[in-house]
Amino acid sequence: MRKEVFASSISYIQIIDEKGDADPELFPKDLTDGKIVGMYKNMLYARALDAKMLSLQRQGRAVTYAPLLGEEATQIGSATALGDKDIFVPSFRQHGVFLVRKLPLELMFLYWRGFEEGDEIPRDVNGTPIIVPVSTQVPHAVGIAFAQRYKNTGATVVAYVGDGGTSEGDFYEALNFAGVWKLPFVLIIENNEWAISEPRSKQTAAATLAQKAIAAGIPAVQVDGNDVVAVYQATKEAVDAKAPMVIECLTYRMGLHTTADDPTKYRPEAELEEWRLRDPILRIKLYLTKKNLWNDELEKEAAEQQSKEIDAAVEKAEQFKPDPGSIFKHVYSFMPEILQEELGEAEAANWWQGSG
Repeated sequence: MRKEVFASSISYIQIIDEKGDADPELFPKDLTDGKIVGMYKNMLYARALDAKMLSLQRQGRAVTYAPLLGEEATQIGSATALGDKDIFVPSFRQHGVFLVRKLPLELMFLYWRGFEEGDEIPRDVNGTPIIVPVSTQVPHAVGIAFAQRYKNTGATVVAYVGDGGTSEGDFYEALNFAGVWKLPFVLIIENNEWAISEPRSKQTAAATLAQKAIAAGIPAVQVDGNDVVAVYQATKEAVDAKAPMVIECLTYRMGLHTTADDPTKYRPEAELEEWRLRDPILRIKLYLTKKNLWNDELEKEAAEQQSKEIDAAVEKAEQFKPDPGSIFKHVYSFMPEILQEELGEAEAANWWQGSG
């Protein structure tokens, strides 16, 4: 006997197309004009922040940096869908998520200047620090989701991973755990088509990255990651469901993988030009302009205000004086007696410059 025992499919969602026209049947009922304008302003903010950080790195005022150019809709749309209690777990490119969740700007600049204090996330931000090793944050996120279920907090955990991260064992192990325990966990696959110099086509034979969730018993959807409204809607539904979900956001890294990278060595210029026409910021601007919700004057005002705030944050970060004692203070959730003794000995010996 032979019979089919399993079948599935992956849906694709787009609400606003490249011309700025929206599908009224799919448009989120809770998304007011003011909220859409707010998302657009945050997308502008993320791009301005990105440009500033890149400039600082090129001047030697920041360390190796991972730009987000082109991925603003995926980050801003998903982060806007989170509730106050919900927790986000980033990798290393989610600066837009930090921005929406109100991480003080100076901490971002501090981190990318190389100071660990920039990774001390305030409790009210409700997220974890930047995590660079590929996909290791996904099991962490699932563990946090398990804790939320155990404590009955009502919070959903939203984690981010790149397309390359879906080839890692951590990715599959985490999904398996989340599926078994039916955890309040949403995984955003930020599919920007390139894992450093490795194209999506050489990373996996799967037709979609979303379908990798199916084997773990987790529903999944593929979304136009350059459509901020579609990303918002998919994330909001997943977060509200308090159940595991995978959302693959199709977007594109229009810039460098990091400032140590040169994409002209491996990426066709024609491909980049094609994706520039799908610029997520241009798309939502077209939509807002057609609805008379945005104009050049508002754009100028937003840019000037954001520039002032960014410059103030840079100045504050560059005035920062590091505390060498932090290497003792942030290793454990509390400082063990042996470290207390070592810290005391170090301070007594005046082992770093500037201690008094």
